[in-house]
Amino acid sequence: MPARPTPRRTVLKGVAVAGAAGFGVAACSTESKLGHAQEPTPTAPVDLGAADAVPVGGAKLYREERLVVSCPAEGQYKAFSAQCTHAGCVLEKLDGNEGNCPCHGSRFDVTTGKALKGPATVPLPEVPISAKDGRLVAGPDA
Repeated sequence: MPARPTPRRTVLKGVAVAGAAGFGVAACSTESKLGHAQEPTPTAPVDLGAADAVPVGGAKLYREERLVVSCPAEGQYKAFSAQCTHAGCVLEKLDGNEGNCPCHGSRFDVTTGKALKGPATVPLPEVPISAKDGRLVAGPDA
């Protein structure tokens, strides 16, 4: 007895599901930066405002500038990119000294840049920072 041909509707459903699955994988790829900045660190100096806005022993997220700055001791500052190293999303908020990525749940220590929880495994890139005349400047030549 000859095999029955596969109905056209079944074939079309399979193609649609395979295409959607492929798009979903591409969207989560670590190479994908769709909708995100291509450069994770500033390419020019960025004025972040008053240095005292970053509490001693704490950190502050500068979401628009894609930076996070911590102040381990009076007058000492460390800055990191706030762009997740997994898929490029910008950190959403800080819980103490941990930065939270809203896209896939990665968490980072914003005082060291270290990835604490995956899927990200690569630390946040460090960014040069300096305090000049009571203002923070981050990026090249800072």
